[in-house]
Amino acid sequence: MSKLRIGDVTLENNCILAPMAGVTDLPFRLLCKEQGVGLICMEMVSAKAIYYNNKNTEELMAIHPDEMPVSLQLFGSDPDIIADMAKRIEERPFAVLDINMGCPVPKVVNNGEGSALMKNPKLVEEILTKLVKAINKPVTVKIRKGFNDNSVNAVEIARIAESCGVAAVAVHGRTREQYYSGKADWDIIGAVKDAVKIPVIGNGDVVDAYSAKALLEQTGCDGVMIGRAAQGNPWIFREVVTFLETGVIPPKPTPQQVKETVIRHAHLQLEYKGEYTGVREMRKHLSWYTAGYPNSARFRQMINSMESMEQLIASVEEIFV
Repeated sequence: MSKLRIGDVTLENNCILAPMAGVTDLPFRLLCKEQGVGLICMEMVSAKAIYYNNKNTEELMAIHPDEMPVSLQLFGSDPDIIADMAKRIEERPFAVLDINMGCPVPKVVNNGEGSALMKNPKLVEEILTKLVKAINKPVTVKIRKGFNDNSVNAVEIARIAESCGVAAVAVHGRTREQYYSGKADWDIIGAVKDAVKIPVIGNGDVVDAYSAKALLEQTGCDGVMIGRAAQGNPWIFREVVTFLETGVIPPKPTPQQVKETVIRHAHLQLEYKGEYTGVREMRKHLSWYTAGYPNSARFRQMINSMESMEQLIASVEEIFV
């Protein structure tokens, strides 16, 4: 299995956890790292929030030594603020700095940020030029196929990124208009790979080891980024890495192993978030972990009313038998 090099950072493998707001927090990232993921991407952080010293942003940027190497992702639309804030935080222990140009959420897009940037190639060029000059760490960019079907410009944006000195580009094969619906267009990932010399990371519809291998083979891309398929399933990284290295699919985790991981996740939430926030944020993870288990629908209804970690862990003991 080939190691992936991003600037001066060499990853152990080419399997990457996608940045997901509200999901790829520190507890979840630690679990994914234990399963062998090559690069961890953090939740996106607002450059303006760093500028205004927002205290919640400080928590978002916390990095644990056990999860490295880490990619910290900024979003914004002001070239000077992005470059200045990148310089301000450069001493933090992240290996790669990513700029988000793919987020489809209305409150981000309506602000001219995230995937809205793909509508403005000149602004993209200005942001990336200033950002690459501002810091010494490698800069990457995450983009989509385009903003909509009338504006499929991933190749153009990737070429701009390369010309600005960006070290790698991740491409989600859907437009902003699609959000996460429909089928990801892997052909656009292949087109970007053909158009640039920097590493290209493919993203979209990778749900298991077979689809990860298919994406790499079909597009020729250098790395595979996994997002929603990792929700409630950090073991997907062990599966993909093992399969790409050996051609063998490792056995799925037993109910006992799942239970142990879920309880460990809950304890990490308690440690890093406190009980009030930890329990509430754990609810969505539990709905993902328990999908397909007997009585999981009833369990999900029950956990939504739980307020103590003790209650939550006792319920987990019951469902995974």
